[in-house]
Amino acid sequence: MPLLHALATEGYEKPTAIQQLAIPIVLDGTDVMGCAQTGTGKTAAFALPTLQRLAQNRNPEQPAIRGLVLAPTRELAAQIGQNFVAYGKYLKLRVAVIHGGVSQVPQVRAIGRGVDLLVATPGRLLDLMNQRQVDISKVQMLIIDEADQMFDMGFLRDLKRIVSSVPQKQRQTLMFSATMPEPIRDLAKQWLSHPKYVKVAKVSSASGQVEQSVFHVSTQNKPKLLANYLKDSVPARSIVFTRTKHGADNLVKMLLRAGIDAVAIHGNKSQNARTRNMERFKSERPPVLIATDIAARGIDVDGVSHVINYHMPEVPEIYIHRIGRTGRADATGVAVSFCSPEERGDLRGIERLLDANIQVNQSFAVWTNSAQDSDEPANKGLSVSAGRSKYSNQRSSQGGKGARRLKDLPTTVEPKRKKPRKPSCFALVVGEHESLDKAERQLLSGCIFP
Repeated sequence: MPLLHALATEGYEKPTAIQQLAIPIVLDGTDVMGCAQTGTGKTAAFALPTLQRLAQNRNPEQPAIRGLVLAPTRELAAQIGQNFVAYGKYLKLRVAVIHGGVSQVPQVRAIGRGVDLLVATPGRLLDLMNQRQVDISKVQMLIIDEADQMFDMGFLRDLKRIVSSVPQKQRQTLMFSATMPEPIRDLAKQWLSHPKYVKVAKVSSASGQVEQSVFHVSTQNKPKLLANYLKDSVPARSIVFTRTKHGADNLVKMLLRAGIDAVAIHGNKSQNARTRNMERFKSERPPVLIATDIAARGIDVDGVSHVINYHMPEVPEIYIHRIGRTGRADATGVAVSFCSPEERGDLRGIERLLDANIQVNQSFAVWTNSAQDSDEPANKGLSVSAGRSKYSNQRSSQGGKGARRLKDLPTTVEPKRKKPRKPSCFALVVGEHESLDKAERQLLSGCIFP
């Protein structure tokens, strides 16, 4: 079979758990809601049966978009498109990808030549629909990937317009994500007809192959800790997540001054710059990738050994997606978080979601402002005396590596973050032409913007 031949070429040997559960249901024509940990093969779980169904019903004389995949970010849309092309290389199906940040001209030309399956971000799809460049009235299969992010980040109105434009009765709808909270599940049932719910792990769980730990560190000491940690651990390929785009650029400058190669990817970067930085990150000598949460979903890069949460995410589910960049498939990984005193509430929310305490990392003598004020170390096992760690002195006297003082590296001091005002509702609405970046800020800050 063409699909099996393509899978052998790609090095696939056996299906993952989510693929074993979902593929037969999709082939049967039933709507599916799939929930599995990041890195367990969700894309292949919907791509393989979709390709098979579309290939069986292909009509070369009447080309039309019969499969539509919606993704929240440009990077994820491009990656899904690449997967469909790889899996369907021996099928006579045409795949196109459309997203913002680049010229629409080549995308319109590709659609004009005839497309069987279209992968799109909601904003660019609606733009082209309004220009009458895209017709989705013959869609037979609708797939919404990273469904909870699509809803949470303000795409609800866009999704409603898109769903209303595809056939309502003879349509199969699939929704896949790493988390599927109850409110999202209830909303999705409006668009799915008698769906079957499949999952391979409890909702909002982290991979057991990722070693998680947290540093309790003051905001002022975070830049020094980051540079020292990267130099000491020498990760093969690492991603550092920060809260803001400006902060990501500042971290890149700080690490470059410290002699550590680094690049940033965020919404203010042009698509060409983002693509170029991602290609460098995938190379044999990758720089440290400083990213906002635009890169937290669905980006599958081989060999990510470390994920560092420079800022704690304010939405606990985002933590799951961040650390899901490492420990994928059968690999192991390390996830480290830097928690300032102002972020301890965020840490508690994450631990409640995980139903477990994250281990405190004691590798470095780092203390918080609150610890200095109370003469009690934030990292258990460390105590502060005249600006030095007793733990470090003991380990050093025994000849061990132990904890060590932070080096005097260039530092970037960020203003103290104010505690965000709790919103009365998390239902966000984003205009059809607004960028993802604003929605990203809304989600991460927990505030409703006008």
